[in-house]
Amino acid sequence: MTSNVEQTPAGSVVGLVLAGGRSVRFAGEKAAADLAGRPLMLWAARRLQHSCFVVAANVRPGTESESVARAAGLPLLYDVPGDARGPLAGVKVGLMWAREQGARALAVSPCDVPLLPDDLFARLIEAAGDGAALAETSEGAQPLCALWPVTVLAQVSDALQGGKHPPTWRLLQDLGARRVRFADPLAFANVNTRADLAAIAGRLA
Repeated sequence: MTSNVEQTPAGSVVGLVLAGGRSVRFAGEKAAADLAGRPLMLWAARRLQHSCFVVAANVRPGTESESVARAAGLPLLYDVPGDARGPLAGVKVGLMWAREQGARALAVSPCDVPLLPDDLFARLIEAAGDGAALAETSEGAQPLCALWPVTVLAQVSDALQGGKHPPTWRLLQDLGARRVRFADPLAFANVNTRADLAAIAGRLA
C-alpha cells in the first residue's frame, strides 16, 4: 500500500493528492504536466501542506506521477488490489495510511484543480469537527475536495466491496458530511485536456 511512511503527532490531519487516474482525455499524465514551472500534482500538495502535517500521493506504480511524487519526498500510496479504479479507492488507502500515522482525519485533493482557494482545507477542517466535510459552489458539490475522519474507513471499505465504486458524493452524503460553500466556481475548474491547461496557464499569467 505505502512507501516512505512518516509518523505524525496523534490527532493531526494529514493530506492526500489523488493522482492515480489514467488521464485519457489529456493524452498523457496530467498529474505530472507542467503549469508555471510546477507539476500539477505539486500545486495540490503544496496547498494541502498549509493545513496538513504530512501529505501523501495516491499514484499508480511505474508512472511519471509516481516519479514526481517520489522526487518531491511525498509518501506514495497505492490502491488495494481488487478495488475498482476511482477516487474512492484512493480515499480508502489514504484513510488506512492516516490511521497508521495516528491522524484523526484525511484531507483529500484532486491533482488537476490548480486554482483551488488557499483557505480550502483550513475551512473544511474547521467545519468538519469530528465528522466529514466537502466543498460546494453554485455549480454543486465538489466531493474530491473533502475532509474524511479516519473513523469512516470501515464504511469506505464496505462501499468498495465486490468491485463496486459508488459516487464519492453519495458516500459523503450518507456520512452526513457538512458542506462548505465557496463563492468562485471557476476556482474549482479542473484540467481534463491540454486546452484546459493552457486556459488555466493564461489565467495565472
